[in-house]
Amino acid sequence: MSSTNLGAKTILHPVTDLAAAKAVYTALLGTEPQADAPYYVGFEHEGQHIGLVPGGAAQGMTGPVAHWHVTDIEAKIAELTAAGATVAQAPREVGGGRLVATVTDPDGNVLGLIQD
Repeated sequence: MSSTNLGAKTILHPVTDLAAAKAVYTALLGTEPQADAPYYVGFEHEGQHIGLVPGGAAQGMTGPVAHWHVTDIEAKIAELTAAGATVAQAPREVGGGRLVATVTDPDGNVLGLIQD
């Protein structure tokens, strides 16, 4: 079964100081965040979602992680693992019916997946 890949539309950045990072990304993007909570700050800019994740390093994020939007996260994970990827974080709901997961490629690069 094949899952449609809708593109890398979300990039999440691990941060240690959410307030400081929010100020920098607000200046970079020239807009206020659309989501602003102690556990996540998110910006919508030019068709991209840029997210700041406090404590992201504790979740295995060693740098920014591009998240690919897919129509069927389970099917895409099956395709990726069959091709040699390893599941890093199984799908979990993060609110509003959105599922997120991560896999790593054979070199350890993290690939994020999102299903709305």
